[in-house]
This record gives sequence, structure tokens and C-alpha cells, in this order.
Amino acid sequence: MYFEGYFINFTLVILVPLFLIAFLCLVDGWFIVSHKNAKIIERLGKFHRIAQPGFNLKIPIVDKICVNRDLRINQLDVEVETKTKDNVFVRTHVSVQFYVMPDKIYESFYKLESPERQITSYVYDVVRAEIPKMALDSVFENKDSVATAIKDSLQESMDDFGYAISTALVTDIDPDERVKDSMNKINAAERDKLAAEYEAEAQKIRTVKHAEAESESKRLTGAGYANLRKEISKGIKESMDTLRNSGLDPMSATSMILTTQYLETLEKMASTGKMSTILLPSGPDGASSIQQQIISAIEASKINSDILNHK
Repeated sequence: MYFEGYFINFTLVILVPLFLIAFLCLVDGWFIVSHKNAKIIERLGKFHRIAQPGFNLKIPIVDKICVNRDLRINQLDVEVETKTKDNVFVRTHVSVQFYVMPDKIYESFYKLESPERQITSYVYDVVRAEIPKMALDSVFENKDSVATAIKDSLQESMDDFGYAISTALVTDIDPDERVKDSMNKINAAERDKLAAEYEAEAQKIRTVKHAEAESESKRLTGAGYANLRKEISKGIKESMDTLRNSGLDPMSATSMILTTQYLETLEKMASTGKMSTILLPSGPDGASSIQQQIISAIEASKINSDILNHK
């Protein structure tokens, strides 16, 4: 009986620790690392290794998962308020995208406690060094150069800590509200000025084109009148030649033509019934009076012509 009790006690002493060790190995002796992640393993408080994605083993109690490192790109948004060269306060919004370099996971954890605070400090430093060199308009025009300066500075400083800077973007430049109102008013005034200049230029073009059209219209009207008189003269000449060939002397032929024209004019006036016309003598001696006036004008013209030729 004594031997059997001793055996049972010895068995319990051996099996219980083995059972506990097996239980610990089953529960805490393995772990899985997700894709695009890495875990830092410490053994008795000292760095041991970096566990890669997949199934991994560790010694329970002795080995400890210190931290899980996400290797994907992270984004940090920083807002910096500073003053431009022309003394305008602006809030600059910067987005920095960064990630842990796979070959420098050790440095990313043991050399730097808070990467976000470190990056924020560098962003503040670069923005407050670059923007005060520029006027407000230049800040909007050169925001890409500010972003490039931020990325270069961060890349140089964060490389030693195991972080790479994917990109740095200046996403927004927000001046004081009163400054924005003033800028909007200036832009509106500039556009109104430009619109007035265009309108004046269009009015000038319309005026010039209207004058050119009127000038062309008058020229064509004058040419029409000239052609009309030319054709009338040709008709009168042909009529005079016809009358002269029929045996009438020039004076009689002229009298007949004038009388015919006078009667045709009266006929047209009677047929139209319009009052906006020139009134001609309508009495029995109207034709004789007009004939006498025309003949007197012809004779005066001949006398003047003879005097000029004599001279």
C-alpha cells in the first residue's frame, strides 16, 4: 500500500507539470501573423526575432509578442497655422502618407516611440519655414513645391527610424475669412472690368460696322442714281436723235420731250395718291413754264461754256 501511494504521488508530480506544459504550448505556443503585418518577439525582455506573416511558434511564458507592426500605408493629417510674406495668416492642411519599411521593423519600434508626433513636428517646421517666404498668391501657386519640401525633409529624417514617406500633399490653404472676402471682391471687380472692356470693344465694332454699312449703302445709292441719270440721258439722247431724224429742229424736239415728261409725271402723281411728292405747276401753261426755265438754263450754260473757252 505504501508503494502504491508513493507511485501515485510520483505520477502526479510528473504528469501535472507535463500536462500544464502541454496545455500552455497548445494555448500560448503558437500564433498567426496576418498579411502585410509583422510581429516583434521578445525573449525574457530582450529582442529575439521578427515574425513574418503565416503560422509561427513561440515558447510560452519565455517568448512574448511585443508589438504588431502594420506594414500598410498610413495617413496623417496635419493643420499648421502660419503667416505669409505679406502678413496674411493662413491655415495649411497637409496629408502625409507613410509606412514602416519591411527591412527596418526593428528601428521603427525601438528607435522611435511616436512616429505621428515626430512627423507632425517636421511638418510644422517645414511649413513655417517655407510659407513665410511667399506672398499669399504665391502660396497657392507653389503649394506643390511646399509639399515637395515637406516630403524631402521627412524622408531624410524618418529613414533612420524605419519609416518611408510615400507622399506629402498640401490639400488646402485656408486664409482668414476677411481675406477670402476681400479676394472674392477683387476677383469680382476684375471680372466686371474685363466684361466692361469686352462690351466696349463689341460696341466699337458694332459702331464701325454700322458706319461702314451706311457708307457702302450711300455709295451704292449714289451709284444707282448715277446709273439712273446715265440711262435717262441715253434715253433722252436716243429720243432726240429719233425726233431730229423725223425732221424736227432741236428746240421743237426738246419742247416735245419736256411736255411728254411733264404729262407722265402728272399721271404718276395721280395714280399713287401720295402727298410726299414735289408739286409741279399744274395749270395750262405749266409745261411751257418748265420748258422756258430749262431752255434758259441750257442757254446760260452754253454762254458760260463759250466764255470759258474764249478765255
